[in-house]
Amino acid sequence: MLPSDTRWLSCCWLESQGKAILIDCGEGTQIALKKQNLRLGNVDVLLITHFHADHISGLPGLLLSLGNYGKTSPLLIAGPRGLEKIVSSLLIIAPNLPFPIEYKELFGGTSGSEAFNVGNMQIESFRLRHGMICLGYKITLFRKPVFNPEKAAALNIPVQFYKTLHAGENVEFEGRTITPDMVLDGERAPLTVGYYTDTRAFTEIAEFMKGVDLLIAEGMHGDEEIRDRIHEKKHSMFRESAKIAALAGAKKLWLTHYSPALANPKEFLSSAREVFKKTYTGYDGIKTTLPS
Repeated sequence: MLPSDTRWLSCCWLESQGKAILIDCGEGTQIALKKQNLRLGNVDVLLITHFHADHISGLPGLLLSLGNYGKTSPLLIAGPRGLEKIVSSLLIIAPNLPFPIEYKELFGGTSGSEAFNVGNMQIESFRLRHGMICLGYKITLFRKPVFNPEKAAALNIPVQFYKTLHAGENVEFEGRTITPDMVLDGERAPLTVGYYTDTRAFTEIAEFMKGVDLLIAEGMHGDEEIRDRIHEKKHSMFRESAKIAALAGAKKLWLTHYSPALANPKEFLSSAREVFKKTYTGYDGIKTTLPS
């Protein structure tokens, strides 16, 4: 929630085949990303959960950094209603960017979800329960079927056609029409990542995040003795997020968005693992490659 010597503010980077989605942009995000040797110019989509400063105050600096690293392609920024007004105000101190910004304002209702596609990824948003409109996100990566080079070789298909067939397109060769199903081995399951912070826990979150490969969720604190204080501020406890992960059937849970008063998150990890065994305390630079 507050920057410190040991913790940056909120951001989450997802990348596939050189295209990246960034979720939230707290103060100093561009520095945190560079420390992980991530290529800022790969960001095509920025998802904002809500407009509290610890989730968006780093936006002007990030946008200027993107420009300095040579980005010229459009950046899509999506978030709650009012997004364009908020971002436009922040751009007063980051004018004349060398790339266009596109906006997508998402629903402000109290139930249901909204989805849109970016390339081979689907992004779904879900309304949370915080002091202002706040969204959780689920990102689904649809993967190509497995290409079987042995099948292609048996049909005497030149290697230069492999990529086209793997992309799902027919190929004409030596008077024959080669179709993708002749060289592919079937569909692969999509990969899914769920992300939410700044909310009271409620069971509909689990329904929205059902079956995710990785759930990244708020764990404001692990000490059950201060649960009421955390709830007053509309945040979630370690064990509550672990319960959401269990109900969702998530494969793994990373806790994040700690209270400044929580010096050692691992102190309460065992309690959360009583509810959901594959719970881990997040830290700056934690990363994984899916499937894992």
